[in-house]
Amino acid sequence: MSEKINDHVSLFNGCEYQDMFAAKEKYENAETAAKVQETLEWTKTQEYRDLNFARQDLVINPLKACQPSGGLFAAIGFEGTMPFVHGSQGCASYFRSHFMRHFREPFPTSCDAMTEDAAVFGGHNALYLGLQNTYELYSPKMITMVTSCMSEVIGDDMNSFVKNAKEQGFIPADFPVTFAHTPSFVGSHIVGYDNTMLAILQQMGVKKETKNDKINVIMGFDTYLANYEEIKRIFKLFGAEINLLSDPSETLNSPTNGEYKMYRGGTPLDDLRDAPNSKATLLLQKWSMIKTAEFIEKDWGQPVKVVNPLGLEGSDELIMAISELTGKPVPAELELERGQFVDAIADSYYWIHGKTFGINGDPDMAYGLARFVMEMGGEPIHILVSNGSKDWEAETKENLSKYEFAKGAQIWAGKDMWHFRSLLFTEPVDMIIGNSYAKYLERDTGIALCRIGFPLQDRHHLHRYPTIGYKGGVQMLTWIVNRMLDDIDKKTMYTTSYDILR
Repeated sequence: MSEKINDHVSLFNGCEYQDMFAAKEKYENAETAAKVQETLEWTKTQEYRDLNFARQDLVINPLKACQPSGGLFAAIGFEGTMPFVHGSQGCASYFRSHFMRHFREPFPTSCDAMTEDAAVFGGHNALYLGLQNTYELYSPKMITMVTSCMSEVIGDDMNSFVKNAKEQGFIPADFPVTFAHTPSFVGSHIVGYDNTMLAILQQMGVKKETKNDKINVIMGFDTYLANYEEIKRIFKLFGAEINLLSDPSETLNSPTNGEYKMYRGGTPLDDLRDAPNSKATLLLQKWSMIKTAEFIEKDWGQPVKVVNPLGLEGSDELIMAISELTGKPVPAELELERGQFVDAIADSYYWIHGKTFGINGDPDMAYGLARFVMEMGGEPIHILVSNGSKDWEAETKENLSKYEFAKGAQIWAGKDMWHFRSLLFTEPVDMIIGNSYAKYLERDTGIALCRIGFPLQDRHHLHRYPTIGYKGGVQMLTWIVNRMLDDIDKKTMYTTSYDILR
């Protein structure tokens, strides 16, 4: 029989810990429970909401990470590539742990551990040794560097540093080292993804006179690993060649078989070099690849298609874009999958029709979810995106104006979770769709949360499912309707409406 070990769920309910918490409150001269409750009730009012939305110089729990994290995610999807942070060790550790908590997998990342002397004299010496150690210890095929706050504030010249590191023999002259400027104090993880993907394509792509018959596909900042397998499956059904640029689906989904491999899968570097010679490029997100799309179109001279492949309309756009780019008809199997998706929506329509939703997430995800909710008869009321630009806000308003169910939709770009809390108290909805951090909104408001997005750190294995295409649509529908039914069961548990049939 195993030994009974209390975890924090039960441990902190013990008398000694409760006494300690009470003593801590007394020592800190904390307000009384009644006063705390009075203040909490005030934060639920329209008066407080007006004050909350008037603040300008304070951000409370923004729904975004910083640029380098997005850059590391772009880098790890290439064959034998070691992501590298030119900055402090603490920054690199944070980025790694953030991804590890989502994927439940190691997230290999190196850094040059800049300290105070580098902040004063420049980070070149730290970088030289960091590159040398990474090359000799981890044997990568490519190193992709991102920058952090410290290196950007002091203005380190990454191009010169890499050149000098090769000239001085720290790394071989022909070893590929790509780099991107990803200052943490501006933008967000999707901007860092864009900057790093752009840098990798610019610095590794080799143009040739002849074109191949492949279609480049870039998923964007997509942390649902099954989506990478799903897009490859769809192209296989078309009988078309795909060049998937950045594919982390093996690295971040490795087996436990007694042998750890630091590098698994990823886009072959030869395919990366040949990417400029593909016939076209398909992007599955827009707002995480603004600069990348412009570069491919102007510098590589390729036609670029951008789709948002969430929900029924988005999946149709994806399939028709592949058909148009490849010149191949839509396979019968995909037509069957579409019909099955429509049937699934019809099965669940009764439970979602007329329900209202508050949605938060990254720009592409938030818009795609809002459109999908309306396809199921739901009404998006609040669409809040911390890292949404004014252009995103204007375009989303224009796109949603075409839909009957979006008449009550309010678009909130650049707002944070504390803004979202005020909205949910003053204009409640039936369901929240968001990442793990929205669980605190669920706790405060009592509104059911369906976890879709990034990061998902308090639930396991959700990142292993697809969200794109018809199969991904069925999966998202399953999450949303079953969370709705769970909430109905909870609210009707001791009534005559607690039915076995839903």
